[in-house]
Amino acid sequence: MSSLSRLSPLLVLSCVTAPPAPPPAPVAPVHPKPVLLAEETHLSELRQLTFGGENAEAYWSFDGRALSLQAHANGEGCDKIFTLPVFDPGKSAPKDDFSPALLSSGKGATTCAHYLPGGDELIYASTHLGGDACPPKPDMRLGYVWALYDSYDIFRVKKDGTGLTRLTDAPGYDAEGTVCGKDGSIVFTSVRDGDIELYRMDRDGKNVKRLTFEPGYDGGAFFNKDCTKIVWRASRPKPGPELDEFKGLLAKGLVRPSKLELYVANADGSDAHQVTYLNAASFAPFWFPNQERIIFASNAGDPKGRDFDLWAVNADGTELERVTYTKSFDGFPMFSPDGKWLAFSSNRMTAEGQNDTNVFLAKWIDHPPRKVEGPAERIEADVTWLADPAREGRGVGTQGLEAAGEYIEARFKALGLEPLGEHGFRSAFQVTTSVKPTPATGVKVGGKALAAEDFVPLSFSGEGSVKGKAALVGYGLEDPELGLDDYKGLDVKGKIVVVRRFVPENEKLASPEAQRKAGDLHKKAFVARNHGAKAVVVVDWPVPAKAFEAKPGDAKSGGPSAPLGQSGGPSNPHAQAGGGSQMPPEAPLPTLHPSGSGDAGLPVVVVKRAALEKVMALLEAKKAVDVELIVGLLREKTAAFNVVGRIAAPNRTAEGPVIVGAHYDHLGYGGPDSLAPEKHEPHLGADDNASGTATVLEIARLLAAKKAELTRDVVVIAFSGEENGVLGSTALVGSKPAWLKSAVAMLNLDMVGRLRMNSLAVLGAESAPEWKDLVQGACDKARVLCKPSGDGYGPSDQMPFYTAGLPVLHFFTGAHSEYHKPSDAAATLNAAGMAKVAAIVSDVAVAAESAKLTYQKVPTPVGKGDARSFNASLGTVPDYGGPPAGMTGVLLSDVRPGGGAEKAGMKRGDVLVKLGKFDVRSVEDLMFVLMQAKPGETVTALVVRDGKEVRLEATFQEGRRR
Repeated sequence: MSSLSRLSPLLVLSCVTAPPAPPPAPVAPVHPKPVLLAEETHLSELRQLTFGGENAEAYWSFDGRALSLQAHANGEGCDKIFTLPVFDPGKSAPKDDFSPALLSSGKGATTCAHYLPGGDELIYASTHLGGDACPPKPDMRLGYVWALYDSYDIFRVKKDGTGLTRLTDAPGYDAEGTVCGKDGSIVFTSVRDGDIELYRMDRDGKNVKRLTFEPGYDGGAFFNKDCTKIVWRASRPKPGPELDEFKGLLAKGLVRPSKLELYVANADGSDAHQVTYLNAASFAPFWFPNQERIIFASNAGDPKGRDFDLWAVNADGTELERVTYTKSFDGFPMFSPDGKWLAFSSNRMTAEGQNDTNVFLAKWIDHPPRKVEGPAERIEADVTWLADPAREGRGVGTQGLEAAGEYIEARFKALGLEPLGEHGFRSAFQVTTSVKPTPATGVKVGGKALAAEDFVPLSFSGEGSVKGKAALVGYGLEDPELGLDDYKGLDVKGKIVVVRRFVPENEKLASPEAQRKAGDLHKKAFVARNHGAKAVVVVDWPVPAKAFEAKPGDAKSGGPSAPLGQSGGPSNPHAQAGGGSQMPPEAPLPTLHPSGSGDAGLPVVVVKRAALEKVMALLEAKKAVDVELIVGLLREKTAAFNVVGRIAAPNRTAEGPVIVGAHYDHLGYGGPDSLAPEKHEPHLGADDNASGTATVLEIARLLAAKKAELTRDVVVIAFSGEENGVLGSTALVGSKPAWLKSAVAMLNLDMVGRLRMNSLAVLGAESAPEWKDLVQGACDKARVLCKPSGDGYGPSDQMPFYTAGLPVLHFFTGAHSEYHKPSDAAATLNAAGMAKVAAIVSDVAVAAESAKLTYQKVPTPVGKGDARSFNASLGTVPDYGGPPAGMTGVLLSDVRPGGGAEKAGMKRGDVLVKLGKFDVRSVEDLMFVLMQAKPGETVTALVVRDGKEVRLEATFQEGRRR
């Protein structure tokens, strides 16, 4: 391609038919020495390596001693591949003269040459199998387009030019290959599946795997140093005319790559996210050695789009920095493996009227980027502080959460928000943070009291004193789907059941998730209560098996389940196994945790093996054993607080604010809701939900800066207690502050830190028909693909506002493998994506001020369960704050339109206490009833309404299975 110096759009097509030139004459004194501009502070010792023609895409060998490049002299048709020694053996300084050596045959067009590890072979793409001549140039009457020559394939060759071997043979364009320095695998671009996508293959061309799947151009990818990630350039045409044009050109073997942004993903293509939002032609990205930072070329600094310079940016989109400042073209940057030298192509020494592009070499000076304070940087700083281990995972009751609340208060004040809580910015509520046994709590077996360290009551245990005969009931399971019924043939009414902890060996219980679900101790207590048991004693005493494998949490595998007296093993496995050699290690006693609270309706304790060894032998031999339990629990409450501020519109023309909020609490050190239950360490909660909190702070800054334009107030809230069951938002709505009465909408941000493939989920969009256009307008302006859908229900802080009658939206960037684990750290987030979310939500908030939103309740979708997904559904929406003090049951926050609960006559504010034969004392009980109910089954439901019992006939509907 020509005219790179004056028509530089062509250079965005790195690794294609772009610049490069063969070696002109040796370095001669007549060539002026290249100089650097004063602003180019990252570069020194600049050297020009080629002179004349078009020379570009110079890529280092993995030993850092030579470059490969593509080039053609003025007057030649298309590029050839050359190698260029840069360092003499044993020398640490570049050579004094540079002499490229021809590698390719000179037939067809060639591009993108890269050394393989070891330095004896290279790869490059060539069209020579389609003919010796250069392929025809595209018809520029179509505007600036680039041809995807279907004769391009990727080849491997020895460094002396012999042994040419074809690696790709799929129909159509295969090019733009680059190499992993660890195993020589190749990432490349191909149209083999009908779009322009990235693929990866072994160094011999085998095991081809597709990496990208979005419509648009994906190309010019590079591995990072350890080959765990890739960076590349991509276009993402919007559905409609843009996408139609893209597909039309692609059908002709053409692409128009005038708008390209950078993307980063794992090396297998997963977790892809957009890095830049420059709305320009950004290309040729390359990783800094040993850093999460990228150097690239872009015309973002030139309003006319003609001049390209080198830029650098962090992989999360922060600290964008310009590196070069010439009024021409700088591109194709690549660091030497040790990071000391930067090779790049430039027109900077090209005389006026000429089109030469040459390869340059500069020593890299690594200094901190120039200070940048944009939205991404501000959000990143707030997330980093909130998700620091010093915040203790921001669990309710921790000093870290208190400090986080103080931090948010200070930020609200600095942003000019007015306090709107009952105590300044604070709106307090109570959360149970500790459950402890009372001194009277005890266990007696056969008349002998157990030591306090040998047992623990569970936090959901009922309280009181019971005596009775013990009955061994296997694992305490009753599950038709698994084909297990440990109660079959047994009468345990009035007895104290002894159940084995965890689950039996069963092919349907192979996964930890299935084991945790089946081994749920609250469910075992529910089943025992419904069989008439007076209490439950749990012991980690598996049925003997040949081998055992410990699993985390309540998910350990034992032997086959069996009814009382039919365990299938010896009466005392310890004696048979020589002191317990057949037993897996005993799991520690559970920790009393407030999130596991709720009254199971009967005492439940877990006892150590050693304390029940003789008893288990008696029970397995069907001998009688007397058991006595006394359980008392002391529940301590802690004051938590929401942080509430207002951006007061000075020229308010409408009553009622728009509400923007996010929760700032997380799991603390883990507990029952952790998905890494074996780890007692800070669960950092960077995405969940430091991301939402930090983004809300940026939204507040954006709206405060233009509050003179606002027609309504904006109320900004950081909620606490969300992880305990949306307690903070529920308490706030329940307190009915005066400003809430006339509020028009609530916008919630929960987990917005991982914008992937530039796609944002906007839930709750069906809560008002006007949302769709408002959201679409804001997303189009931000150049983000938004997916509006769904009602306002769901376990996050928008739900209490929706059930109270407000249109809501919940912004969400998706689940991920670090969710509810200590590894949900700030370094995993996409700061540039959060900045885009902030821009979108602030625009939606402004639009909602003047829009007349129409609240609507969405009919129950087919297959949706209650707050979770079960076999059957009633369409109830539990209030996790629980019923009034002194009551058990499930307080209904709402009922879904068209659901079984609504059809039965249940209402918001009812307390559901019974379904059919089952008492419903907690949300967990409701879950267990729904899991075994059958769609179409009608039962009598008992609710308490205004202090009176009301009987209703309720029919279960189809629910989603987990």
